[in-house]
Amino acid sequence: MLAATIVLVHLCVVLFITAGLPLIFVGAALGWQWVRSWRWRALHLLAIVLVAGESLLGIACPLTVWEDMVRGREPGVGFIERWTDRVLFYDFPPRVFELAYAGFAVLVALTWFVIPPGRHAPRRS
Repeated sequence: MLAATIVLVHLCVVLFITAGLPLIFVGAALGWQWVRSWRWRALHLLAIVLVAGESLLGIACPLTVWEDMVRGREPGVGFIERWTDRVLFYDFPPRVFELAYAGFAVLVALTWFVIPPGRHAPRRS
């Protein structure tokens, strides 16, 4: 049960990071005020920077390590790599994920300039 809870929390983090970026662009286009919230944007940026940093430094995600410990497995590949392998049946080298995480972090950081937090788009009638 604990392992399933950890996986669910991990999935929520992944969804927050991955879905957050397109929501920022869609929300800005549709005039949604919350996509410019400084706190939400800072949390989003911090989340992907932590993931990218862990990956680039070769640090295993604590949630993955914790899940492996609870399941009695040796720490192995990361959460995304494990699920990508299960879904796609293809084993990408870790460098692919390092570059993907870092690239995504840069893209999220760039949205602070393209769609800056704290400013509100004009309301649509």
